[in-house]
Amino acid sequence: MASKRRASSGWRLTRSDFHVEWDPRARSGRIELVPSPYSLDSILRILLTVALAGEGGMLMHASSVVLSGRAYVFTGVSGAGKTTISRLAPEGAHLLTDEMSFIRREGGEYFAHGTPFAGELGHPGRKHERPAGRHLPAGAGPGKPIEPLSPADAVRALMSNILYFAKDGALTSQVFDNAISLAARVPVRRLTFYPDARVWDLFGKDA
Repeated sequence: MASKRRASSGWRLTRSDFHVEWDPRARSGRIELVPSPYSLDSILRILLTVALAGEGGMLMHASSVVLSGRAYVFTGVSGAGKTTISRLAPEGAHLLTDEMSFIRREGGEYFAHGTPFAGELGHPGRKHERPAGRHLPAGAGPGKPIEPLSPADAVRALMSNILYFAKDGALTSQVFDNAISLAARVPVRRLTFYPDARVWDLFGKDA
């Protein structure tokens, strides 16, 4: 477990295998760590959650795929089908990530980015950024393929998949506000599907 606390000049993150000092205003910092890719992976995840939260964005446990110039972001518990639906994406689609999605707010629009984190597909995503067209909590099984969520359910779906590690009251409130803002600007739908490539025919038909 890493110790994370806000200091006068920024953030200090400490764990047995690393020590990090990060100044978000100066966009610079210092890292000391054991030579391990796992330690570096943990540092990047923690820093991204802190940096993105303060800028209106978020790091999400989600896969994301670009199709026809728009990004589709798929969240869900392990086994829900995030990696499966990424693997089924049609020719011409670009995988941003099958593990963690990097969402940034620029003006009034949200963009999904490729990340260095690799999931079951075993390789990091493409270094693309595209406007977020849909956020779709995924689940395999019968039911109506795409269902709209109420504003409250949309925020719950987002919050349950946002990665955030800092114990800081003001920033925690900001994370919640960020989820509300994203749900208000990007359509959030519940997706139910069988592992068949034809599921991608549904996208674009959903208003």
